[in-house]
Amino acid sequence: MASAVFTRILVGVGHRAGALDSAGAAGHAKELRPVPNIGGVAIVWSVLIPVAAALALAAGIGAERVAEWAPGLAESARRVAVSGRPALAILLGAVVLHVAGLVDDRRALPAWPKLALQVAVAVGVAWLGDVRALTLLDPHAGGPWLSVALSALFMVAMVNAVNFLDNMDGLSGGVSAIAAASFCVAACIARQWATAGVLALLAGALLGFLAFNFPWREGRTARIFMGDGGSLPVGFLLSALAIQITFTAPEDAAYALGTRWYGVLAPLVILAVPLYDSVIVTLLRLSQGKSPMVGDHQHFSHRLVMRGLSRRGAVMLICALAIICGIAGLLLGTAAPWQAALIGVQTVIVLATIAALEQPLLEEMRSGERR
Repeated sequence: MASAVFTRILVGVGHRAGALDSAGAAGHAKELRPVPNIGGVAIVWSVLIPVAAALALAAGIGAERVAEWAPGLAESARRVAVSGRPALAILLGAVVLHVAGLVDDRRALPAWPKLALQVAVAVGVAWLGDVRALTLLDPHAGGPWLSVALSALFMVAMVNAVNFLDNMDGLSGGVSAIAAASFCVAACIARQWATAGVLALLAGALLGFLAFNFPWREGRTARIFMGDGGSLPVGFLLSALAIQITFTAPEDAAYALGTRWYGVLAPLVILAVPLYDSVIVTLLRLSQGKSPMVGDHQHFSHRLVMRGLSRRGAVMLICALAIICGIAGLLLGTAAPWQAALIGVQTVIVLATIAALEQPLLEEMRSGERR
């Protein structure tokens, strides 16, 4: 609710202040519209302000007092007390990327320095903040460093995947809201209430924004864009919070999210659609001798429109595929090996079907016959 109200206010503020969609870096191909691109402010602040307030309150009250007042939240309070450094690192990382995105929305920053900043934030959060995946590697030589590297790579990949998806009304916000809701359900199943709470805030903030960004009716266009000030921190928050969720616990036979090793792959399944688009677009641009960091109209959504779908239809199809992958990811860790294999096959078939539909267009784009 707060995000929707905030977004509505920003629609008017953006027009009055002239904070409208901009051309981006040199070579960036996009259709400019007189629409404010500061929606990311509503999304990010609707998440970070409550989180910062909760961290300050938890630090002031203490886990023991919370456990006395609300026994049901005792375990979450203890987790927050122990995970104060990762929580603060995630908060600061999101703020840095949010500010960088806002600057880029007003005065386009060069692509490679932006990427360098993303890498620095991701490495800092993973290393100094101890926001790391695959900590089971720690007992092995080089394991902690490999964990940091893979975690940082995942964060940078998701920052750019969400940013790449921000190319059509409702697309980036819709897919991100689905991913946030999926991770929130996973965190609730794992009884990691603090992480679930932040993900619920993120999903709610995205839904409030989508009230003014999603093409709810055919022919309706967005009244506000999230801009890089939204897409960069949203991608970062999705990946960092996913890392915080324990998707598998082999030592606990009763663990609700499962005990199988392949449970660690659940985030990749949940995020398969945005990651697919990011990988294919990057490979396509490289094959054409272009910089992978310079935007164009060759994304998955654009290719579906070239196939004859309306823009609204393309967005809704991609969101439906994201829901399919989200449900599959939630089931992965508890599945028997043969069931996990079927989930993997299902995910591959979804992406392979997309690739098959796109193949003629991809061939034309690679050969330069279609721009």
